[in-house]
Amino acid sequence: MALQLILSLLLLPVVSCSAPTKYLIGAGIYDITGPAAEVNMMGYAMLEQLTNGIHFRLFSRAFVVADAENKTRFVFVSIDACMGSQSIKLEVLKKLKDIYGSVYTAENVVISGIHTHSGPGGYLQYLLFDITSLGFVKESLDVIVDGIIESIKMAHDRLQPGYIFFGNGTLLEANINRSPSAYEFNPDKSHYEHNVDKQFVLLKMVNEKGKGIGMINWFAVHCTSMNNTNGLISGDNKGYASFLMEQHMNGLGTIPGQGQFIAAFAQSNLGDVSPNTRGAFCADTGLPCDYNHSTCHGKNELCRGIGPGKDMFDSTKIIGQKQFAKALELYNSANIPLVGPVDFRQAYVDMTNFSLEVDGQTVHTCPPAMGYSFAAGTTDGPGAFDFIQNDKKDNPFWDAVRDLLKTPSAEQVKCQHPKPILLDTGEIHEPYDWQAPIVDTQLLRIGQFVIAPVPGEFTTMSGRRLRHAINETLKLAGFPKNTQVVIAGLSNTYADYIATFEEYSVQRYEAASTIYGPHTLNAYIQHYKTMARDLATGNPTSQGTAPKNLVDDQIPFLRPVLFDCHPLGKHFGDIHEDVNKTYKINETVTVQFWSGNPRNNLMTNATFLTVMQQQSDKEWRVYRTDAFWDTKFHWAHTSFLGCKSLATITWDLGSDVSTGNYRIHHHGYYKPLLESPEPFEGTSSVFSVTS
Repeated sequence: MALQLILSLLLLPVVSCSAPTKYLIGAGIYDITGPAAEVNMMGYAMLEQLTNGIHFRLFSRAFVVADAENKTRFVFVSIDACMGSQSIKLEVLKKLKDIYGSVYTAENVVISGIHTHSGPGGYLQYLLFDITSLGFVKESLDVIVDGIIESIKMAHDRLQPGYIFFGNGTLLEANINRSPSAYEFNPDKSHYEHNVDKQFVLLKMVNEKGKGIGMINWFAVHCTSMNNTNGLISGDNKGYASFLMEQHMNGLGTIPGQGQFIAAFAQSNLGDVSPNTRGAFCADTGLPCDYNHSTCHGKNELCRGIGPGKDMFDSTKIIGQKQFAKALELYNSANIPLVGPVDFRQAYVDMTNFSLEVDGQTVHTCPPAMGYSFAAGTTDGPGAFDFIQNDKKDNPFWDAVRDLLKTPSAEQVKCQHPKPILLDTGEIHEPYDWQAPIVDTQLLRIGQFVIAPVPGEFTTMSGRRLRHAINETLKLAGFPKNTQVVIAGLSNTYADYIATFEEYSVQRYEAASTIYGPHTLNAYIQHYKTMARDLATGNPTSQGTAPKNLVDDQIPFLRPVLFDCHPLGKHFGDIHEDVNKTYKINETVTVQFWSGNPRNNLMTNATFLTVMQQQSDKEWRVYRTDAFWDTKFHWAHTSFLGCKSLATITWDLGSDVSTGNYRIHHHGYYKPLLESPEPFEGTSSVFSVTS
């Protein structure tokens, strides 16, 4: 063992008596930003919320962990996307097989989304989720799949001996329960101090010399600090926390995605957890919304959650900073070494008719269906029309609209009770399945630490019950008493929400979106307990039948870019409005260029903008790109149906900006009619920044 590591262990305030197990560890990162124009954002399901630029870029972060003999390994991938999906994982597995053969399979690959609602959509496996994105968007899927592959390749190539340490803490004032009236129906609520998990769990990965390789943490909070009026691609609060941690560890000014240290702020049981910590208020009166229904004057549209900041950017920054600060604290103090083998279990489960025993009776899950309160949305993103949360009554008008698609069978109505069915998605199979009949479930082990990737959004209490069931099962089967279990949400498959049986009876948004009926959670618990026993005893888990890859069945409706144009006498990249000659710290630099559609070239692992700083030798170096927090790239057509467009680039001059001379470059591609896109570049005038 390296002397530096020994000394660092001795200096820690509390040291485990167990010697750390040596693992092989590798971390990788790659850009997955995707189409920055005209593509519907995944999360809020609003047709009008289209990408129109970039706040900061999205990344895939991969972590390969293997035993010291390199016999058993898994890869955990955290993506700055709304969720993992079966289409993504199935496509990733195909490419990994071509590269590595049987090294990476469905059993040891996990893809977990951070749940940003500010990323391009159109990449999910099932029809319901691609309706608002006007069908399948190949560019969205391809950039995520390719980025995951590149991040795994990097992690694979960087494998090196090292150690993993565990840290656990409490983070307050960073999340609240957005459905507290439903949570109160849980009889076990008295076992917990808070109605959301405040637990912040972290893994610290270092090499043999004690140098940081990376870290993964899990904390439950929705990435909905950026609201449904936003069109700029953003990693929201978790993406910003990753940016801060990687800047801290790699050095301020390091181009995001190019540093050696990689920090994933992964998602957990976030189902009913909001970052809008001031609560939900009526936009017209400023008064609190109705407690049970989250309405104002009987309507849902005006009831909105309010973040801690003055606007959505400020709120994103605050919640991101809180997660970063807690992660840094735990990273610096993590002192519990992981000790023991690397292992995993995985199974495909048909959730449409899963039989189980509850209170001495045989019950079963149902084919998927969405309830009325699903259409009401949440306080993070209200719905429309006259839907409200906590609605358990049918409406003749909406039933008639529903029946145009599919009238639910009597068996389905009984199975889903007390949910009134708005969309009978599980009984519709045209043009292909609307929601997942089969889900991908997993358990990963590093010594006494167990990750439970789950295929959806478990509510706070659902996650607690599942975590407890797995933990108790493992310990009864011989795992150490200090075993730690963490829920990794939105992994591999997206099967919507998982509410408790009691929350389901209330039918707020999360329960109305619990698609397999009232016994969904208990079915998951029973299945994960089986996998946990297999993991603990060394027995194999029956893998089940993999779902069909529906990529070739997908239907796209997003029109291609036909051509770009510019005003007479101008060229692509010419300035429309130039910068000022001088700026002071805390001011914003703005420049506009005549541009082409960002969909002509996604500029993956590149940038649509660079801020260049003049050096003492008069040479210019890259100071900022569109992956930084303080820059924004905004793109817009100059007319509704026109071919002309403008790119507006802004740079907020924070206190960390050096004084001196700068200029801003815009990079892009334009599309000539009937020809392939061509590159262009534009440059602002030189300007000075003074203190």
